[in-house]
Amino acid sequence: MALELTIFKETHPAESFTIADGTSVEKGTLMKLTDPNTVAPSDGDEDIIAGVLKVEKVANSGITQAAVWTRGVFKATAGGSITVGDALITNASTGDANEVITAGVNAEDILGRALETATDTQTLLIELNPMTINVA
Repeated sequence: MALELTIFKETHPAESFTIADGTSVEKGTLMKLTDPNTVAPSDGDEDIIAGVLKVEKVANSGITQAAVWTRGVFKATAGGSITVGDALITNASTGDANEVITAGVNAEDILGRALETATDTQTLLIELNPMTINVA
């Protein structure tokens, strides 16, 4: 898979989430949070991020639990210009899957912050720390 996130520093152990048995997902994929306590690959801008898939999930394997890092330092790919300290969001619906971009002023679903400056398609270190803020 292109643009997967790679762990740079594990700061917290992975947590277990439910995942559909029919789902096939590469490790390093940004996972969105759905209800109840379920993850699926991020496929939209500003998805509510649960974290990063730790181990590949093979479809129809009978496995319905996935290990997901919800915190840590990762190497990610920029989907545009990013400055150190910027809040980050997903860019899956308008860019490539697993790209991260700088969050807009009123972005509500932050996946973390940039630890380095990068331009489009460059890799950078990010701090994964998903949070949802209601600015409305």
